[in-house]
Amino acid sequence: MAAVVMPIHSYTWVFVVTLIFSLLDGYAIGANDVANSFATSVGSRSLTLKQAVCIAFFTEFGGAIALGATTTKTVKDGIIDIDLFNSRPDLLMTGFMCALIASATWVMTATYLGFPLSTTHSIIGALIDVGISAYGKDAVIWGWEGKGVAQIATSWVLAPCLAGILAAIIYLVTLFTVMKRRNSLRAGIWAVPFYFTITTFIVSFYVVSGNNRLGFRSEEGSISGNIGLAFGIIGAITFAVLIFSVGFLVPFFIRRLEKEESLKWYHVFCIHCLPEQPRDAKVDLHLKRAFTPQLLNDGEKTAFGMPVDEDIEESKEEGWEWERRKYMNPVVRLLQHVRWLLLRTWHIDIVSVQQANRGAVRAHEVAILYDNKTEYLYSLLQVVTASFASFSHGSNDVASALGPLAGVFQIWDSGTFTTNASVPYWMLASAGIAIDLGLALYGYNIMRNLGNNITYHSPSRGFSMELGAALAVITASFLALPVSTTQCIVGATVAVGLCNCNWRAINWGMVAIAGFGWVVTLPVAGTAAGLLYALLTRGPSFTLPPGMETA
Repeated sequence: MAAVVMPIHSYTWVFVVTLIFSLLDGYAIGANDVANSFATSVGSRSLTLKQAVCIAFFTEFGGAIALGATTTKTVKDGIIDIDLFNSRPDLLMTGFMCALIASATWVMTATYLGFPLSTTHSIIGALIDVGISAYGKDAVIWGWEGKGVAQIATSWVLAPCLAGILAAIIYLVTLFTVMKRRNSLRAGIWAVPFYFTITTFIVSFYVVSGNNRLGFRSEEGSISGNIGLAFGIIGAITFAVLIFSVGFLVPFFIRRLEKEESLKWYHVFCIHCLPEQPRDAKVDLHLKRAFTPQLLNDGEKTAFGMPVDEDIEESKEEGWEWERRKYMNPVVRLLQHVRWLLLRTWHIDIVSVQQANRGAVRAHEVAILYDNKTEYLYSLLQVVTASFASFSHGSNDVASALGPLAGVFQIWDSGTFTTNASVPYWMLASAGIAIDLGLALYGYNIMRNLGNNITYHSPSRGFSMELGAALAVITASFLALPVSTTQCIVGATVAVGLCNCNWRAINWGMVAIAGFGWVVTLPVAGTAAGLLYALLTRGPSFTLPPGMETA
């Protein structure tokens, strides 16, 4: 049936409502899925919550802009048989709107309740039930062809398994080539250039190959276009990182960790012209506080988060600050309270909160600990892999918020719907901003339930988890398959935890809670979307009397 063209800018209210809930869905994705992505880095203390938020502002936005359009097209075009709506594009607009309302509402509700779940499952389940509610089960593309539901559902199973396998391989290689060596610190220092170079090559390859403006990859995933330019860019970036790692990072770590000179992070850029610095006598204490706070007293176990003298002095200073604020101008005091409410999550110690979980404490007790100086090397690497994971998340999960919005906007703007239409950059940018705000303002609520709550996190473990999960997610994005970032990071976390050769190293209760969230997402979001669509399209008309409704 030939497609019916509606008058342009019809049903503006549908477009506006869809836009609002798209931004809300993006906010919920940031508070849930992105929090899952950074829970590993924060749990291993490689990043603070404030640092994670700052990184996400750039990487989530960049991933959405660079690679987000590909998976958005799959969610928009590959779930429902669009041809069935050719005669009623207004119903397709309504269906997309209902799917987004149901998905955003469920994800926000689950985030408030502390359930980590898959936002990808939520939007796809909602779209499936909208199709069934509209034209029955035949309206859904169930098969393997055209990246239908079967192919997407298979990727949900394979992606976390692939993430787990990759993460376990990366960690085991690290374990036997670095962590278990007699001089693990020196082995780790010289392994840094290798890890940095490999990670940079992978990141640059996927970014360049996924950028359609370079013409490097066709829609079917075959290599084409200006291959020489693409590999020239990849090679130049990788070679520059290799030179920087060997020429600057290696001497910096030798002086900072082996010679224990008092150096700051920014000294890495001038390490060759920097004279010898005084010895830092507290370097071991600082590393223990960062990575093994339960072993502060020379191997004697103490309570997690036990304050030391510096912490007590900081608390006294904060107390004097609050005492001083009592006498401030009321307007100034009000503005400071508003600022505190907006940024209170930046100052939460996620790891200390996680240690209250008995299941997590039991899992940590059987974990094998390694040299803190060697672990410190991987904290820098983990910042890179965390950025990579965040970039891959922005490239994949932005489809959850934008797929239905892109469809509604296209019908509203042109009067009809066509597959494989381009996604405007303003949509990608707005989704990236909404995702960043969700992490910054509410991400802590989910972040404290993952990470260390599943298994013990150290920088070497966290590096392996994040790199394995990011490889699985961004590979799926390259193939235009929307997968669950949450499932990938949990799969990688469980796999690395099992490398302790003890099943008790996993907090299975937390894994079960995450699994419960995944299982109920499809029926809850789908049922809500289907019922809402039926109510709006089959309920009483408020503009026409009974018997006069149009078909």
